[in-house]
Amino acid sequence: MQFGRLLVVAGIFMVLLGLLVMLGSRVSFFGLGRLPGDIIHKGKNTVFYFPIVTCAILSLVLTLVFWLVTVLTRR
Repeated sequence: MQFGRLLVVAGIFMVLLGLLVMLGSRVSFFGLGRLPGDIIHKGKNTVFYFPIVTCAILSLVLTLVFWLVTVLTRR
């Protein structure tokens, strides 16, 4: 019974993730990837890009989502 529920939740998560990726190609997600604090270094022949602030925000959001899923599935 628990394994079936896990598969359903994983499937719903995958569908939502797929929709998010499809939508992400059309919308810039409120400037994610171009936030102040993201590091861009342009050299002569290279460009180094490290989106540290974007990574921190995504980490916080995903942590909250997984915490919420954990709290709601404890029943």
